[in-house]
Amino acid sequence: MTTGVLTRRNRRRTHRTPWIIIPLAIVAMLFLLIPLFGLLADTPWTRLPDLLTREVTVTALRLSLITSLAATAIAIVFGVPLAWLLARIDFPGRPVVRALVLLPLVLPPVVGGTALLTALGRRGIIGQPLEELTGLSLPFTTAGVVIAEAFVAMPFLVLTVEGALRGMDRRFEDAAMTLGASRMRVLTRVTLPLIAPGLIAGALLAWARALGEFGATITFAGNFPGRTQTMPLAIYTLLDTDRDAAIALSVVLLATCVFILLILRDQWLRPGGRR
Repeated sequence: MTTGVLTRRNRRRTHRTPWIIIPLAIVAMLFLLIPLFGLLADTPWTRLPDLLTREVTVTALRLSLITSLAATAIAIVFGVPLAWLLARIDFPGRPVVRALVLLPLVLPPVVGGTALLTALGRRGIIGQPLEELTGLSLPFTTAGVVIAEAFVAMPFLVLTVEGALRGMDRRFEDAAMTLGASRMRVLTRVTLPLIAPGLIAGALLAWARALGEFGATITFAGNFPGRTQTMPLAIYTLLDTDRDAAIALSVVLLATCVFILLILRDQWLRPGGRR
């Protein structure tokens, strides 16, 4: 009896939070949230409909939507096979390949844009022969925006889908193949449905990253209204000429990111949830 009481007391003492944790956590929370509240407090809510329907903002919104969706489609088409390769095929140097594939996650966006210029620019190792053979030039075009956004967004999808592939129960695939299903049928009818939550989460993360991309886009594609000026670039330009319009576009991006995080809360943010 006494031993049990002592054990419970010791357990409570063990789980007590050190006093320093609470104030530091509060400071961290304020540091992250106060700028967002400041943005919301400074938003001209009554003029928001007018600001968001101006030609410059509508054009930037439309271009951002088109290019980010195109970049997400590219990330899905090429990122899923890449995630499969990293998750299922054991080959020499796989850790190095994975590190290089995920490098854009931590690479400064301006460096990514510079790298794209050296590879796909008019004097790039791929861009120059491509232009000579086809007349196609990617820098400072809408297609260049899509390429820049896909470059920084694809690692998010690869990382998420790879984790889903590693975590799924492969016995379902084995059972389907035992019953005579072809590899393509197993892929489309078993594997993809099983990893669908991870695939959707990766696609949403990639889309959000593409939608908010700035550094690689302005370096590789420039900042031309109607052609390469996406929402982040428009915000950067409008801060000098129309601060209220820049804040309005910032609120749109903020609301989009919050919406995506709310969708993904069960997948990523709930303690003990799916991974």
